[in-house]
Amino acid sequence: MTDHPSARTSRVAVLGTGLIGAAVARNLARKSFDVRAWNRTSDKAKVLLADGVSVHDTASEAVRDADIIVTVLKDGAAVSEAIGAAQPGIAKGTVWLQLSTVGVGSIGTLSAFAEENGLVFYDAPVQGTRQPAEQGKLVILASGPENERPLAQSVFDAIGQRTLWISEKPGASSRLKLALNAYVFALTHGTAETLAIAKALGIDPALVIEAVTGGPLDSGYFQGKAAAILRSDYTTSFSVDNGLKDARLVVDALAGTAIHIDLAAASLARFQRAADAGHGGKDIAASFLA
Repeated sequence: MTDHPSARTSRVAVLGTGLIGAAVARNLARKSFDVRAWNRTSDKAKVLLADGVSVHDTASEAVRDADIIVTVLKDGAAVSEAIGAAQPGIAKGTVWLQLSTVGVGSIGTLSAFAEENGLVFYDAPVQGTRQPAEQGKLVILASGPENERPLAQSVFDAIGQRTLWISEKPGASSRLKLALNAYVFALTHGTAETLAIAKALGIDPALVIEAVTGGPLDSGYFQGKAAAILRSDYTTSFSVDNGLKDARLVVDALAGTAIHIDLAAASLARFQRAADAGHGGKDIAASFLA
């Protein structure tokens, strides 16, 4: 087994400091990792200076001498661009934890890049949005080789409440993430449409929440999204634009198969309608506005 550095000496480069990436960087710094960050829009990364994170102007500078690279970016294209820009600074044998939701096609491309460049690659998309990320309560869906798992796990323990190891081969985690996202979107759209139906029928939507509360249909997710809709509070935890991107990944992954994905296709159409109406930057609860 490789002799791994401890959290106090491990150098972690976080590429991408959006809602999730910034929270990941902060939680790693709080757990005494040496964290360096890069973001295409540098001002988003610079806010992390107050948290003890060093900020770099280029991805290659951020990853130089890093033990671990963490990518937390919007899509496969953004991850490919960032890791390609970082490549001159990456040493062979570096552990790469890929947390972004990139879909079936892109995860194969990224895994191949890692193999070609001698990197130890972990396909590790996360379940959870802004608040769980800030609280260090993400659920990590991890796939990758056994040999560097202790080092990878030290990062996962700092940013999440649970790690579910799926496979020794990358790709399985990304496929599972698509299935889980399909479930999240069905819950979101179901909540939004139910409240919209009540309103259209002349019923106070708050009565829907009252009727569901405490019964078998109740859940924390329902309560959170329904309450946000009633308050017209669409502060972003997970944006409509990202929902649109991920719903398209689900639909694309199932293209050509025999399975009928009626709900996934409807989710994609509803997110598209919300985005076209100007709600792309709002939380996916803005499905109500579609």
